[in-house]
Amino acid sequence: MPLIGTALSPGGLPQTLRETAKPMNTVSKILGCIFGYMCLALSVLVSAETIMRKLFAMSLQGADELGGYILAIGSSLAFCVALIGRNHMRIDILHYRLPQSLQAVLNWLAMLLIAAFAVLLSWTTLGVIKETIEYHSTAPTPWATPLVYPQSLWYAGLTIFAVVAVILAYRATRLLASGRIANLNESFQPKAASEELEEELEDAAQRQ
Repeated sequence: MPLIGTALSPGGLPQTLRETAKPMNTVSKILGCIFGYMCLALSVLVSAETIMRKLFAMSLQGADELGGYILAIGSSLAFCVALIGRNHMRIDILHYRLPQSLQAVLNWLAMLLIAAFAVLLSWTTLGVIKETIEYHSTAPTPWATPLVYPQSLWYAGLTIFAVVAVILAYRATRLLASGRIANLNESFQPKAASEELEEELEDAAQRQ
C-alpha cells in the first residue's frame, strides 16, 4: 500500500546521519501504514453504507461521523510523515540562492518553529480533552459517541508529532552548534525539484 508522503531517504548522508535517520524512517512507515489502513476501513464502511441504502433502504448512520474521526486522527499522523520526509510546504524561491551558512540558520529556525508549534498544538488539545471529560461530551449523532475516545486518539497523534518535531529540532540544533552546516542543510532544507524527481523515479522503478 502506498504511504502518505515519502519517508526520509538516508541516501547520500554521512554514516552517522544515516544511522540516526533509520528510526525516524521506521516511524514514518508505521504511521503511514496506520493512516492507510484507516482510510481503507473507512472506504469499506462507506461502500457498505451506499449498498445498504441503495438495495435495502437501510443505513448504518455513522459513516460520516467515523469519517470525521479518521480525518482528524489521520491528519495528525500525516503531519509526522510529512515532517520526517521533508514534505511540508516551504517557500524556497530565494532559499537556494542564499549562502550555505544562512541556509543552515533558516533551516534550523524552521525546524525550531515547527517543534514549538507542535508542542503548543499538543498542549492545547490536552485542554480540549479535559473539558470533554469534565462535561461528559458526546457526539450529536445517532451513535452519541463519547468524544473522549476519538479525541484521545487525536491527541495521541498530535503528541507523536510533537515528540518527532522536538527530536528533529534537537538534531538540527546539534548540527548547527557543531558547525556541520552541510549536514544540516542536507537533512532539513526544502526538497529541490531534482530531489523530488529522483524520488518519483525511484518509486516508479520499485512498482515495476
